[in-house]
Amino acid sequence: MGPNSISFYLLILCFALFLGLIQCSVTYDRKAIVIDGQRRILISGSIHYPRSTPEMWEDLIMKAKEGGLDVIQTYVFWNVHEPTPGNYNFEGRYDLVRFLKTVQKAGLYAHLRIGPYVCAEWNFGGFPVWLKFVPGISFRTNNEPFKVAMRGFTQKIVNLMKSQNLYQSQGGPIILSQIENEYGPQAKRYGGDGEEYVSWAAKMAVGLDTGVPWVMCKQDDAPDPVINTCNGFYCDNFSPNRPYKPTLWTEAWSGWFTEFGGPIHKRPVQDLALAVSRFIQKGGSFINYYMYHGGTNFGRSGGGPFITTSYDYDAPLDEYGLIRQPKYGHLKELHKAIKLCERALVAADPTITTLGVNQEAHVFSSKAGDCTAFLSNSDSKSAARVVYNGMHYNLPPWSISILYNCRTIVFNTAKVGVQKSKIEMLPSNAGIFSWETYNEELSSIDGGSTFTTFGLLEQINVTRDTSDYLWYLTSVEIHSSESFLHSGELPTLVVESTGHALHVFINGQPSGFVFGTRKNRRVMFSGKVNFHAGTNRVALLSVAVGLPVKNIGGHFETWNTGVLGPVTLNGLDQGKLDLSLQKWTYQVGMKGEAMNLVSPNGISSVDWTQHSLREEILQPLTWHKAYFNAPEGDVPVALDMESMGKGQVWINGQSIGRYWTTVATGNCEPCSYSGKFRSTKCQNGCGHATQRWYHVPRSWLKPTQNLLVLFEELGGDPTRISLVRRSTTSVCADVTEYRSNNKYAHIESYEETTKEFGKEPKIHLQCSPGQYISSIKFASFGTPLGTCGSFKQGTCHAPTSNTTIEKNCIGKQRCSVNISNGNFGQDPCPNVLKRLTVEAICATQVNLRD
Repeated sequence: MGPNSISFYLLILCFALFLGLIQCSVTYDRKAIVIDGQRRILISGSIHYPRSTPEMWEDLIMKAKEGGLDVIQTYVFWNVHEPTPGNYNFEGRYDLVRFLKTVQKAGLYAHLRIGPYVCAEWNFGGFPVWLKFVPGISFRTNNEPFKVAMRGFTQKIVNLMKSQNLYQSQGGPIILSQIENEYGPQAKRYGGDGEEYVSWAAKMAVGLDTGVPWVMCKQDDAPDPVINTCNGFYCDNFSPNRPYKPTLWTEAWSGWFTEFGGPIHKRPVQDLALAVSRFIQKGGSFINYYMYHGGTNFGRSGGGPFITTSYDYDAPLDEYGLIRQPKYGHLKELHKAIKLCERALVAADPTITTLGVNQEAHVFSSKAGDCTAFLSNSDSKSAARVVYNGMHYNLPPWSISILYNCRTIVFNTAKVGVQKSKIEMLPSNAGIFSWETYNEELSSIDGGSTFTTFGLLEQINVTRDTSDYLWYLTSVEIHSSESFLHSGELPTLVVESTGHALHVFINGQPSGFVFGTRKNRRVMFSGKVNFHAGTNRVALLSVAVGLPVKNIGGHFETWNTGVLGPVTLNGLDQGKLDLSLQKWTYQVGMKGEAMNLVSPNGISSVDWTQHSLREEILQPLTWHKAYFNAPEGDVPVALDMESMGKGQVWINGQSIGRYWTTVATGNCEPCSYSGKFRSTKCQNGCGHATQRWYHVPRSWLKPTQNLLVLFEELGGDPTRISLVRRSTTSVCADVTEYRSNNKYAHIESYEETTKEFGKEPKIHLQCSPGQYISSIKFASFGTPLGTCGSFKQGTCHAPTSNTTIEKNCIGKQRCSVNISNGNFGQDPCPNVLKRLTVEAICATQVNLRD
């Protein structure tokens, strides 16, 4: 019985579950996760359901499947599901059951990371803020109030999954669950309480009887039967804590997150493919890309603090759900190569042979005669020519070649043979009409929503995170005899805040804005203030930019936000005046928030005004609204917010998220794929806004009269905001004419792989769905030079290159062309290894040639 027949037979067995005849099973041994008796090499990818819309889920999951994934991994986000104690929300973007059933419909497995602490650069690490105020609570330690709450939520999720038959033991897609998250380093700080908590959490989870294995990531002492797993850029040095557990990688970081004011991080796909191949050659059997689709931190879900609204993560599927090439395609080819060699990989441990100073062979052999070899070159600067199995192989720097049958190279991590895509933001046909504004009046703060007390209060204790904003208001009496009133030397106000940003207003006029960073949340304002004789009003607007997510140093529930002082006034005749302990009046949020100005039903709560003068538009603390029609087509759309400062934006009452056009600083030097990757390497975007474009989900739009509302803190020009389309504008491919033993071999299908080795190589071009190849910008069969976007002819060039590609590709969404001398008339340069290099233009409409 062949492998296809076995798979079909197992499918029939699993289907029998619904007839009550048999149950599917998930176990593990030292080599792999075992599903229905079969060891499996499993390729997984993280897609977080709240970071996209339900209308996007099926497309994202099907693209993941097409990319070679077996498993979709997601966290479960406690704070969105239980916003207040005992009140649950599983609707819309939070419909976890619908998401998992979409995974199941696609024929994929799921890994459910319940946590319930998730980190994930998500607000408060996924914990609901009300948890902070449970009497006697201490997060993530041997603390009874915390354990009661954690057990309750975990049970809620497990019971929900069981009620929908979503565990593999019930015929569902979930094959793994995770309890806790990256707790190992923290457990050591807590000593005995940490150890007891880990033991309790493992026992609690296993006792829920899900019928599938549980894991703990970055938890070296995970108690049996829980499997400890690895997270990181590389995990080839990781081993489980027991010899009978498999080697699993729950987070292979495909890129890195972005913070406001920081650069964009790009991880070269060659290095990511190398990291995965290293893990497999060391005996790893489960790899999850964190992220496979990063998505968007809608609303105020971004944590950190200072995490951007975009959670793109340089993932194979970009924030908008478009395929990112060549990352997606190169990894897809890697997955095919791994699957081709799966029987050998799960059969035995590798034998390791030294081939050179920095070169090794890891060889897997099965009793059935399967053989797979990984030839590695860890030298980051020099290529190597090695001899293995009586044959010569060329290994590029910092690369691994995978040899099917221990002879034929089917993949090399450094040789990217798939197309590269250029994705751009293009103008749309949608205009934004009739801008109107409403200014927050500082004089209106003394309303019924305020309270007064002595001293400075911690922000989250007051706001309970219902708003990013908290007003601190006080007054200072200045006697007419004060010297500065006559000398002109103004006093200095000093305000110390625990973060994250601070606006200062004196007598209703803006006096300054300061902000921290993710690494240093604290801020200090120090500036001259224009006080006059009599009563002077000091208004401090403290702004949170996401609550902390990392449990660094322990008990992040105790971390402070807001103005805790001291607040002092220097330069008076009496010397320094400490304002910290005097009476302060507090107001949570902005007036516009309280009146729900963001909602189509709430916009009539105030009188909006039209302004034509630029100085009126650029006022801080201003609400703006306008209407627009949806752009034509179905390509993803975004708001270009380059003309604005900092604030929040809503479409038809739904929050797109925080925006902030602060300029990125970093080390944006040229980047090489070779050498170890880290978050400080391969940075991009320095000198530009960290995030300029903000995703607008298509499903949130109506054909006409869409309401756009934004709150601007600093002062910006909303008339220059525009809607843009995110589209693939061009695709490039560069493939060598021959496929020898030391060259990349393209795999067309699992079943036909061995037949493919003898075929002529092809160049493959593909625009996004709904697009067509409208023109060929460059084509050369010969020895072309340059890179995508700047190709040029070399000394050897076939004159028919352009016409051959045009004939095969113009007017099509995708095309392929055989790379052979005959296809281009004649050999343009005999005895020279040639390449076919093409750049094609993609468009939504095309005029076909006659």
